[in-house]
Amino acid sequence: MARILVTGGAGYIGSHACKALACTGHEPVVLDNLSQGHRSLVRWGPLEIGDIADASCLDSVFRRHRPDAVMHFAAVASVGESVGNPGLYYRNNVGGTLNLLDAMRRNGVPTLVFSSSCAIYGSPDAGPIREDQSPKPVNPYGASKLMAERILSDFDAAHGLRSVSLRYFNAGGADPEGEAGESHDPETHAIPLLLMAASGRVAQFDVFGTDYPTHDGSAIRDYVHVSDLATAHVSALEHLLRGGSSMTVNLGTGSGTSVMQLIDAVERVVGRSVPRRLQPRRPGDPPILVAATDMAGSLLGWRPRFVELDDMISSAFAWMERPVAEARTARR
Repeated sequence: MARILVTGGAGYIGSHACKALACTGHEPVVLDNLSQGHRSLVRWGPLEIGDIADASCLDSVFRRHRPDAVMHFAAVASVGESVGNPGLYYRNNVGGTLNLLDAMRRNGVPTLVFSSSCAIYGSPDAGPIREDQSPKPVNPYGASKLMAERILSDFDAAHGLRSVSLRYFNAGGADPEGEAGESHDPETHAIPLLLMAASGRVAQFDVFGTDYPTHDGSAIRDYVHVSDLATAHVSALEHLLRGGSSMTVNLGTGSGTSVMQLIDAVERVVGRSVPRRLQPRRPGDPPILVAATDMAGSLLGWRPRFVELDDMISSAFAWMERPVAEARTARR
């Protein structure tokens, strides 16, 4: 069993990773400032409230818990917001990662699993995106993740600090057992926004872009279940704990779904229509992002289990429809 410091572990993907760690015999310790995370999602280990921008806080947490490795989720992650407020993204995603790595070196922690993003690829040609494709981010969010990856590579070369960067595509769904799920405020992700529109919680769902060079004019994305992402992080961690070398790996299903197809799937699952409003494209949104997933299978032994889009939507809907009192607690 290893003790793992999970930065951003009170958030959407981080909380699922904590459950996956606990289910495989590891001990997660969450560090989160709760600006976006939720105390109620910290269920599988202790919570330290603090910020990775605070070096003294990091040193205190490292000394108190003496983790064997780190999983790093703490970041801001909205493409649209990054275009309007790039400084926030570089301070948090680049500066925060650098602070964390410096603290790891000071405290003798040699390995890290990094939450990266397909946004580093920018607007690639159609077709599954391979890890060796030249990254060309088109928004500050993607650029901040790419810079963090570069820092990790440099720290490996200079200091032997090994890492796995997981470039995941569009996360969706919720824990099938209902113990964790997506609770953003404001919500920006497509599946929960569609479910909110279908259930009347919001007036309509905005479709950003209907003139992309795709079969129906809407953007195409590779949706991967959050629980599959969580197990991939554990696979990456165990690779590093066995002495494995640094690497960068895509996480996706290899299958693309357009926004219009996603709307159809939500209507099919919940049995309600989704009111929609057609909007112009958003700055920084590429037309197609679909993963090539060979490396995840060959190097980490990882393949997604939840490959049906309807299953992903059903789990997200079950999380959203859980008892009102519990939902209110989760938003705190």
